[in-house]
Amino acid sequence: MPVDVGAPAEAVWKAVTDWEGQGEWMLGTRVAVTSDGDGRRLGATLRAVTGVGPIGIIDTMEVVEWAPPTRCVVRHTGRIVRGDGVFEVVELGPESARFLWTELLDLPLGALGRFGWPIVRPVFRAGVARSLRKMARLCEAEHLTGG
Repeated sequence: MPVDVGAPAEAVWKAVTDWEGQGEWMLGTRVAVTSDGDGRRLGATLRAVTGVGPIGIIDTMEVVEWAPPTRCVVRHTGRIVRGDGVFEVVELGPESARFLWTELLDLPLGALGRFGWPIVRPVFRAGVARSLRKMARLCEAEHLTGG
């Protein structure tokens, strides 16, 4: 799912790969880097919890492709969330970029997951769209203030 951002591509890249900062814009999600450093490297490991209050789904990940400032792939390695998440940043001009977030996930729960996905998908897409709009606003505000 793409979103255009009124900020340079480098600023967008910095924002979307700030794993622990994703909680500011990613709906209901808290992320922690579980390997050394800030997680901005091949092989880094992450742990996210997505949910409401104390109830959430644990999502463990590993960075399996790292090509700054344009592409990062994380492999979801958890019990429920499995597959690849792809972050891509495309420069549109000196002060604008497009961020594309793609999830190539294996549906959990077998037949039940395949049956339930058409019901869950619109809610999932709406949450991702809301998160992306918030990320764009935060990135643009940070760029305008010189942060």
